[in-house]
Amino acid sequence: MILADLVESLEVIHREGNLDQEVKHVTDDSRHVQPGSLFVAVKGTQADGHAFVDAAIDRGAVAVVVEEVPQGAHLTRQGKERLKKNPVAVIQVKNSRRALGKLASRFFQDPSRKLTLIGVTGTNGKTTVTHLCKALLDRHGKSVGLIGTVGHLLPNSTRLPAAHTTPDPVMLQGLLARMVACNTDVAVMEVSSHALALNRVAGCEFDIVVYTNLTQDHLDFHRTMEEYFHAKLRLFTDCVAERAKRGPKRAIVNLDDVWGAHIVQKSLVPVWTYSLYREADLQAQGIDLSLEGTRFTALTPCGPIAVTSPLVGEHNVSNVLAAIGVGLHMGLSPETIRQGIALFDCVPGRFEFVRAGQDFALVVDYAHTEDALTRLLMTARKLGHGRLLTVFGCGGDRDRGKRPKMGAAAAQHSDLVFLTSDNPRSEDPMAILHDIEQGIVQVPKEVRAPYHVIPDRAEAIAAAVQEARPGDLVVIAGKGHEDYQIMGNQRLPFDDRIVAREAVLRLGKGAKLTCR
Repeated sequence: MILADLVESLEVIHREGNLDQEVKHVTDDSRHVQPGSLFVAVKGTQADGHAFVDAAIDRGAVAVVVEEVPQGAHLTRQGKERLKKNPVAVIQVKNSRRALGKLASRFFQDPSRKLTLIGVTGTNGKTTVTHLCKALLDRHGKSVGLIGTVGHLLPNSTRLPAAHTTPDPVMLQGLLARMVACNTDVAVMEVSSHALALNRVAGCEFDIVVYTNLTQDHLDFHRTMEEYFHAKLRLFTDCVAERAKRGPKRAIVNLDDVWGAHIVQKSLVPVWTYSLYREADLQAQGIDLSLEGTRFTALTPCGPIAVTSPLVGEHNVSNVLAAIGVGLHMGLSPETIRQGIALFDCVPGRFEFVRAGQDFALVVDYAHTEDALTRLLMTARKLGHGRLLTVFGCGGDRDRGKRPKMGAAAAQHSDLVFLTSDNPRSEDPMAILHDIEQGIVQVPKEVRAPYHVIPDRAEAIAAAVQEARPGDLVVIAGKGHEDYQIMGNQRLPFDDRIVAREAVLRLGKGAKLTCR
């Protein structure tokens, strides 16, 4: 693509050099620059891309997009010779992160304009809602792609691993372009707060946007809940305002969340609300919960829908309502929606049962915030008949403020707790467990569950399995679908589901423990 065509959508402060050059590649990583590349200098948390402009020119970049005009003082002799023969174009913008998203979209021929794009944001529930939406649209006969935490899925069944919930701009637009090439009708995407704050979805044109909830998480990045909220809000303001394609737009918002009303007030597109407890466009009535699934009647703008779902828990009633809203806006019949929900089984690592012939229930779940853990344990308590045993930890190098809160939640809602490592990353595992423990000991003794501290996650899972009696429910929380554990700078193979299954098969082994 010709550089002049590529940058025409940018808000340019200053430009110089030849804009009639062909751009063969767009990147913000100087190590990936090749002859013909456009390099975008982005200021990151670890490094400033402006420090690598000279390196990008040395490698053959034909143009650079910057916030600060480079001086070229550190060019190699080879780079200076290149500049004499063919000066590199320099485009100065106010926000290079935002520019990167728009450039990536333009480079891949604006793929989000060529399909229906659904974005789902919220602290919890994004993965389940996106998978539900895909299931309903599949049932309707649509060709559907999926982008999210568990992985990225093309309609031709190609599955790609996910480094981030929402990919970086170049990868994201490349994925959407691949979907267009596969004749995809709809792309359903999880949109994280990081992606919104860092402009990863700049250039995306959304048709439907969904808000699930907002609870404490990622405050190591956003600093305050207000800042976290305003990042989420951008999906309902900035992202839907910049839209060239025609057709109806819709926001679907959870009114049971305290921040939901603010989204409704500020959304720039028409809103459908959903709720379990108050008047809304989509409501749940007659909720019946069990370990086998959920039944309720969904009251909708298109009439009642009798819902039977294998999904477990009240939080999943909320997720189903959100997906019903998406389905109805997309023109699906109530019967198609009913069938799609009934046939949808489980998202990997979301209240996923591990069954190996044991006489107690064993569940793996991704819950890694105070709210998600509380909801998970309250659901488990309602559905179980025996004791509730909880295995969990907290991630290292992440929001430390939620650790004691999660500890208190586990101690209040469990009969026995096993504190263990999650993904410690660069932190001392025992220091993380100490932070969690501070919340546990604040819970009054008469309502506080006894607990064990077992840093090794496999040992903690095995201990919980050995402790379980017939009729008990063991919940292993925090990692869900993840098949790795990050220790230091190592990413080691570890899957809670596999480890739990193996522990069940050797049930009865292990030492007796003394509660603290």
